[in-house]
Amino acid sequence: MSTFRGSRGGAAIAAAALLALATGCGSGTDGPADGSTAASSRPTSYTAKDTDITAGPGEHFTLTVEQNASTREYWYLVDPEPDSSVLVSHGRDHASDSGDDPAPGAGSRLTFTFEAKGKGTTEFTLLHCTFTTCQGNTSTLPPGTAGPSATPSAGATASPSQAPERITYNVTVN
Repeated sequence: MSTFRGSRGGAAIAAAALLALATGCGSGTDGPADGSTAASSRPTSYTAKDTDITAGPGEHFTLTVEQNASTREYWYLVDPEPDSSVLVSHGRDHASDSGDDPAPGAGSRLTFTFEAKGKGTTEFTLLHCTFTTCQGNTSTLPPGTAGPSATPSAGATASPSQAPERITYNVTVN
């Protein structure tokens, strides 16, 4: 039987004790309570506009771009790819802007992941295709040419479309 039953002061003490248990006893930082560095081991994130990147050997980083398959907007890692003694690509991952259940017409984020291997400087290039700049491409297959592609027409004159955007990224590993 509790000595706090029926007592207002006892209820307040019990509530304070429950609150302390519910909130836990963390380290007072945003990191894990055990003092590990899990939060600091997350890769550094960059956007399409971040064309100069510096990393340390062994460091992972990501480069995230917006795309929309419903409008045939895609991004590709193309030649020249990075010098593999300096930087290695670990692939790409899609995340829908509409959450776990992709909605028709919704955009997505495409994230390229890289690992800095050894000291040096290298470059890599992303090709940004839209329905007006690339023909014959899919979400995983870049177009056969990086130059302007012919605009489909019903016979008369076919005019070349604009060339797809090529963004070159410079990576320095210190």
